Amino acid sequence: MMDIDLKGRIALVTGASRGIGYFTALELARRGAHVIACARTVGGLEELDDAVKAVGGSATLVPFDLADMAAIDKLGGSIFERWGKLDILVANAGVLGTISPIGHVEAKVFEKVMTINVTATWRLIRSVEPLLLKSDAGRALILSSGAAHSCKPFWGPYSASKAAVEALARTWAGETQRTALRILSVDPGATRTAMRAQAVPGEDPQTVPHPSEVAEALMPLVGPDMTETGKLFIVREKKIVGYHMPS
Repeated sequence: MMDIDLKGRIALVTGASRGIGYFTALELARRGAHVIACARTVGGLEELDDAVKAVGGSATLVPFDLADMAAIDKLGGSIFERWGKLDILVANAGVLGTISPIGHVEAKVFEKVMTINVTATWRLIRSVEPLLLKSDAGRALILSSGAAHSCKPFWGPYSASKAAVEALARTWAGETQRTALRILSVDPGATRTAMRAQAVPGEDPQTVPHPSEVAEALMPLVGPDMTETGKLFIVREKKIVGYHMPS
């Protein structure tokens, strides 16, 4: 485990009740960050809180649905009132939608994927950017997917949503490159999550990395020593294997 000390840092993680979000929040707490954990599932957040306490960490639980845009707007103000800044954002929450031909995707499914994966991410950026700029080393990770680039048949809504959040991240990085804020997209690769099981139901979950392994690989990206911005980092086999800087 790389020695990245996050004591005194304030970290916000969305989709923190399970999967990559859960284990990233736990890893951040293990390294000393105070974690603001957001998710819809109260039970999952409570389990996370217990796990965080077990490793000597601390967390604030914020149960809400990312479709609630007013709640996202209020989140930034609440963080400012309590801590005055935000050091780390991990925009992890996302939904898959359906694996289906584009012409067969129901409008409500397409709209939900775009609302949760894209619009909520933009709203979150807007809500917390002033807080990240108050940090001496603000770091934002926007979780993407290989689907943004492979654009496989039947994955239309999800692929489009992840391409969109990468575009948001690159644009935001360009706008803030003269500040201390560093913004990265991350393709975590195939990971043993409920979403993966939904997308690839015949796969043996033991053949893909556990989300705790992905979470550990992400830690160098949120540390104060990270200097890159605007890049897409790729995680494979428990480690960062490279990055892509669009021309």
